[in-house]
Amino acid sequence: MAKNLVIVESPAKAKTIKRYLGGDFQVAPSVGHVVDLPKSKLGVDIKKGFEPEYQIIPAKAKVVEGIKAAAKNKDNIYLATDPDREGEAIAWHIADRLGKLKAGIHRVLLHEITERAIKQAIEHPAQLDQNLFEAQQARRVLDRLVGYQVSPLLWDKVKRGISAGRVQSVALRIIVERERQREAFRPEEYWTLDANLAAQNPPQFRARLYSYKDRRIDNKATKLLKPLADEIINACQHAPFVIRKIERKEVRRSPAPPFITSRLQQEASRKLYFSPSRTMKIAQKLYEGIELGDQGAIGLITYMRTDSPRVSDDALASVRKYVDGRYGKDYLPEKPNFYRSAKSAQEAHEAIRPTAVERDPDSIARYLGKDELALYTLIFNRFVSSQMSQAVYDRTSVDIEADGAVFRASGQVMKFDGFMRVYLEGQDEVEEDEAGSLPAMTEGERLRLVSLAAQAVEAANGSKPDQKADAAAMALGFWLEQHFTQPPPRFNQASLIKELEDKGIGRPSTYASIMASILNRDYVDEDESKRLRPTSLGRVVCELLLAGFPDIFEIGFTAAMEEQLDEVEEGRENWVKTLKRFYGPFEKRLGEAKKKMPTVKRQGVPTELKCDVDGGAMVIKWGRNGEFLACSNYPKCTNTKEFTRDDQGTIIPQESAAPAPSDEVCDKCGRPMVRKRSRFGEFLGCSGYPECDGIKKLRAEPTKTGVNCPECKEGEILERRTRRGKIFFGCGRYPKCKFASWDRVVPQSCPDCGSAYLVEKVTKREGARWQCPNKECGYKVAAEPAVPGSDVQTPQAEA
Repeated sequence: MAKNLVIVESPAKAKTIKRYLGGDFQVAPSVGHVVDLPKSKLGVDIKKGFEPEYQIIPAKAKVVEGIKAAAKNKDNIYLATDPDREGEAIAWHIADRLGKLKAGIHRVLLHEITERAIKQAIEHPAQLDQNLFEAQQARRVLDRLVGYQVSPLLWDKVKRGISAGRVQSVALRIIVERERQREAFRPEEYWTLDANLAAQNPPQFRARLYSYKDRRIDNKATKLLKPLADEIINACQHAPFVIRKIERKEVRRSPAPPFITSRLQQEASRKLYFSPSRTMKIAQKLYEGIELGDQGAIGLITYMRTDSPRVSDDALASVRKYVDGRYGKDYLPEKPNFYRSAKSAQEAHEAIRPTAVERDPDSIARYLGKDELALYTLIFNRFVSSQMSQAVYDRTSVDIEADGAVFRASGQVMKFDGFMRVYLEGQDEVEEDEAGSLPAMTEGERLRLVSLAAQAVEAANGSKPDQKADAAAMALGFWLEQHFTQPPPRFNQASLIKELEDKGIGRPSTYASIMASILNRDYVDEDESKRLRPTSLGRVVCELLLAGFPDIFEIGFTAAMEEQLDEVEEGRENWVKTLKRFYGPFEKRLGEAKKKMPTVKRQGVPTELKCDVDGGAMVIKWGRNGEFLACSNYPKCTNTKEFTRDDQGTIIPQESAAPAPSDEVCDKCGRPMVRKRSRFGEFLGCSGYPECDGIKKLRAEPTKTGVNCPECKEGEILERRTRRGKIFFGCGRYPKCKFASWDRVVPQSCPDCGSAYLVEKVTKREGARWQCPNKECGYKVAAEPAVPGSDVQTPQAEA
């Protein structure tokens, strides 16, 4: 019988750890958090020092009893939950539920799940960290106070079911403010002027106008306009072009540090087009263990929620040996490369790296899925390159003068690729040797201006619709091109995470859930380029929150609160005092907002559009199918319309689009039926309306869910309707596969057991809830977006 009990969060992690420990150890998964604040009420006693009212999660009651039973008669209990705030909270709550035992309770920190790391952690256990637990508890209570007290206010003033989160609302503010900057932006015209030149040696090259009559022209402080460009061309077209200065220097470029959480999410977005949540789900699998044939399950990467680029001495020695053996001594720097951590970084953590560089991507590719291999390769190459030599370039800058105008040409040639042989950041442009090279030249040499005749003809003929170059200038040897300044770009998920990190908002464990929150609650949508654009609902919520709580949802205030939570974690601040300083001003603002916050639920958001029925102003309102246009004179006028937005956010009513035809015929008059849409969804209406008001229910085509069938593993689960219109979910390979379910399939993986989807259950007692379809798992969470939000969707999801 096992003498020791090891408790972890997930079954996958338990399976990997079990194979490294002998028969004296029993490994049990808690399947995430076992206790939480109640869903039906605030669950925080403010008068008793913000005392949280923790309750065993109903679905985890059997799990807790099982852990208690397993703990009996054990000599030692090892709490091996994740090495962060959430993991510490899980460990703390399990220890609390176990009560007084004869067995010693130890804390085990696993930064990687390998045989060596597991055995070392068991041999040298730590104690539970009260400061770390209190930092998590402070954040949880803080988010509950905001979410459960501000969200009902938004339900009353805007729309039922929406929510406010302490950090999520600040992220929304950043997106909305960027959109306002874009709307206020007015483009300015400017031109660039290049001279197409030839030296005694090939190849031809271009030099850009640098200054004119000793005035710097950089198109920033001083913009080049067309009249001045024409003046320079007239002055230079017959003047000699003489090289006045040649500057050559060696330029070195250093590798990027190994990944921390935010950088991994950003690079995976740029290179692999993964969303942050997708990246973290794959990284979780790589950390917890992948089956490698006869070797069994092995953790392939270190813990993936970290803000420290630190690397252990053993890992440094291992990767340096790998670089020396694989690439040679020229690629190995004399001393290891060390990287500076951010001020808030937890130095107990390491960077995200492979647990063994001997397991290169090629050697284990057959055991990994496509996404797993892509992410592992990214992590592996980034880590290896971080300990390689610098890349070396020869950079040349040439200043060329012609009648008071100075043109500058720059080029560079790579001498040594260094770390770039293995990895280059996705945001950097790869500089090709030939594209960056210049001919051999000497100071005082005269150059020839060479006509761009072919390009001039092409521009003159307008063969390229977006061609804005001046054909006459090209014929003379000048590339004169028109440009307009561009508005600041919208954020995508990766760049928003970088913005949050730069401003000190959020921490490694929260970035992915922040993205999910603002997208799932219809505050933000993604345009065709996957850029984040605020919806009308998002704008309204943001404006109301900023008006009612100007300091609580202020960026600097939120960043300062993150620092205070860090101080609680470090033992330099008391968590109750931190909450008291926050709650006093918050409670005051909340009372004022209940009285002063305007109600937009009924009147909607005004637009400049007019109702084509009675001429009233059209306003934006929200229904169960999203936002729509409605006449402000409702209920006298019931005119409503669907609408879309262009890339600039301009509202485009959809009445201009002709209704789509169908194969159905009206039962009343025999005319063809057409597809129409109301705020209740699509339907078939008679094409003879308003003479005939015949309608029919629309037989919906199966809707893809993006979830693979759990039975045949080949088909995709589709949303279908019975003949009577009832919705069910079934495999797309029917009748070959008979899988079917009345429960709505939610395309979100279970954070506890890794199931590819959740299902929605609705009861009178608990309302709508999402839960894991695996009965052994028991994961359950309130359905989004009906529950007032916190920035972490559920504490279980962060386990």
